Amino acid sequence: MTPARRMPAMIGRTGVAYGSSSALSLSQADLLDSHHLQQAFQQQLFDQIPGGAVDSGDNIIHGRSDTLADEFESKSCSENPDGTSGDDGQEDPNQRPNKKKRYHRHTQHQIQEMEAFFKECPHPDDKQRKELSRELGLEPLQVKFWFQNKRTQMKNQHERQENSQLRAENDKLRAENMRYKEALTTASCPSCGGPAALGEMSFDEHHLRLENARLRDEIDRISGIAAKHVGKPMVSFPVLSSPLAAAAARSPLDVVGAFGVQPASLGADHLFGVGAGAGELLRSMSTGQLDADKPMIVKLAVAAMDELLGMARVDAPLWGSGTAGAQLDEEEYGRMFPGGLGPRQFGLRPEASRDGAVVIMTRDSLVEILMDANRFAAVFSSIVSRASTHEVLSTGVAGSYNGALQVMSMEFQVPSPLVPTRECYFARYCKNNPDGTWVVVDVSLDSLRPSPVLKCRRRPSGCLIQEMPNGYSKVTWVEHVEVDDRSVHNLYRPLVNSGLAFGAKRWVGTLDRQCERLASAMASNIPNGDLGVITSIEGRKSMLKLAERMVASFCGGVTASAAHQWTTLSGSGAEDVRVMTRKSVDDPGRPPGIVLNAATSFWLPVPPKRVFDFLRDETSRSEWDILSNGGAVQEMAHIANGRDHGNCVSLLRVNSANSNQSNMLILQESCTDASGSYVVYAPVDVVAMNVVLNGGDPDYVALLPSGFAILPDGPPGASPHGEISASLEAGGGSLLTVAFQILVDSVPTAKLSLGSVATVNSLIACTVDRIKAAVCAEGNPQ
Repeated sequence: MTPARRMPAMIGRTGVAYGSSSALSLSQADLLDSHHLQQAFQQQLFDQIPGGAVDSGDNIIHGRSDTLADEFESKSCSENPDGTSGDDGQEDPNQRPNKKKRYHRHTQHQIQEMEAFFKECPHPDDKQRKELSRELGLEPLQVKFWFQNKRTQMKNQHERQENSQLRAENDKLRAENMRYKEALTTASCPSCGGPAALGEMSFDEHHLRLENARLRDEIDRISGIAAKHVGKPMVSFPVLSSPLAAAAARSPLDVVGAFGVQPASLGADHLFGVGAGAGELLRSMSTGQLDADKPMIVKLAVAAMDELLGMARVDAPLWGSGTAGAQLDEEEYGRMFPGGLGPRQFGLRPEASRDGAVVIMTRDSLVEILMDANRFAAVFSSIVSRASTHEVLSTGVAGSYNGALQVMSMEFQVPSPLVPTRECYFARYCKNNPDGTWVVVDVSLDSLRPSPVLKCRRRPSGCLIQEMPNGYSKVTWVEHVEVDDRSVHNLYRPLVNSGLAFGAKRWVGTLDRQCERLASAMASNIPNGDLGVITSIEGRKSMLKLAERMVASFCGGVTASAAHQWTTLSGSGAEDVRVMTRKSVDDPGRPPGIVLNAATSFWLPVPPKRVFDFLRDETSRSEWDILSNGGAVQEMAHIANGRDHGNCVSLLRVNSANSNQSNMLILQESCTDASGSYVVYAPVDVVAMNVVLNGGDPDYVALLPSGFAILPDGPPGASPHGEISASLEAGGGSLLTVAFQILVDSVPTAKLSLGSVATVNSLIACTVDRIKAAVCAEGNPQ
């Protein structure tokens, strides 16, 4: 509705101007107080609007009815008391005799009643208006116009408040924009202290432009709303992103320093993301929970990449020879990387090693495995017990992993309940260097997830991958951590301290063996060495896949993972037997019920290779396997999956000496490398195994794997027992872990009985005694 104060003067038949500014004289105004003066003036303007000028929806329309105008004029119109018409003040000789009329003013009671009714019903209908007019002694049109006026007044008041808020918000954005622009113009170069050139601001520039465009669109939207109500558009200003602009305003060294990065280890080009550094990485980032920490993670990842490249490509004097690969010289490391990524953590022992090998896998396939947490955990199942990707900050550029950045957490293990696992929370960054070398680096993000007790800190670690002919790749692995390993059992302390347990040699050896295994699984022809019941390529692949799951299940169930709760049995007769129960429900790869895990680790004065050959040989199985009941063991199928003859998957049949007992099938995989060996087996159902041999899905075959993990007892000459004889000086002793998984009840809700625990304890104790007797007798022939 057009406000009454803007309506043109309307001339009635009498020639008197309705809405004239002289309609209310000063002599009359001084008779009214301020409230009545305002009310009388507003009511006079609305009372002068002809009835025909309002439609049924209370909207003013053109034209009027003379009849209604005459009726309204006789009741409540306000004429000029001086008898003038228009603005010239001249008397019209043709007008009717001047008739003094009383101005109509609403009483306080009428206003209060209509105010109260307005709160309940702002749009009364005809019936309500007539009833209200009778109660208040007013005409229905007067009531109608009063409500019209009230609605217009409320609308104008609301618009004024909204416009005030929009103006305040626009002023705030304008001031913030100017502040950020001033911060960027005053940024200084950390290396020389001079003003930073525009090219050096590429780290923040791209992201700031995107954020600036978004804020500009927001201001334009607000400006459009304001223009609709105020009548003129507001000026929009470019606004910069708050978090990143704040990071740009501060020195980049302040940001990196939050993670312990020392200025001496970084160059100005890396801090500002020049070229293929942090700028390109930040451009490809996605949004997520770590938005505020992205700039710091990027700078940390770029700095870690530089340190890893330096450590991988420099030999002596940085690296010296060691049993677990090249060992880091701490003094030289301090000179070459002064401060590194922060000082050494108090209470943590540094552990660093480097090793390399040529593996049978393409460079791109290796990068895909390293950047996929699930595939990485599957390939390194003997080292990684748990792995997860918390957030993918960058997926890379040009459809590759070049520039990919992820936040991960992993748990690293040794196959024994006597060695605590190492948990790390870190960023993994992948980059393709101009020379074609791919680099994948890990660096801990301890500052983002503070822990009351820091057990493991992953300094720049990872690998360099160079493409070789014929689908091979050259891998250089650097493992650099700080750990608190005071809770490691004395039996395994020499192994852990030497770096053989978690060092680069174990990572490279495991990768080499798994690459051979994957190449064997992808082979399109069946080698002559594969015997017996395997008749198709599909059956061969299914059997290898089933064995892979069996080994991964064994490794995950024998370690001292944080997800496990081991109970130590006393008076068992064996060395420190530990048991743990698991409930299996709705797991197609595991039989339903209560599964009891039992494991123990002990030392043998026999080289690891001799122990491995004894345990994997089916002809000597009856010497230690109590469940075979002395029956002859026959190999029905054999799949070689490595250069070493001991790397293979076998399907064994135990021919029971008792004719009343059915023959039992056993799936077994044996694998060995320079860091350790495994012999893992599980009884399998004959019907299910026939499905697998015919190429069926092996994921639905229920397995409860048991087996052995064989590790060296440390570097040569460092036996924990000091019992190394002349015959053992070359190979040293062995650390053997024996683990069983037995279904003690097929009902998952049943309670574990003490009798089941005693039976399993007796089983593992008897197995340990048999192995000791057989191996030691074989190692010391009479």
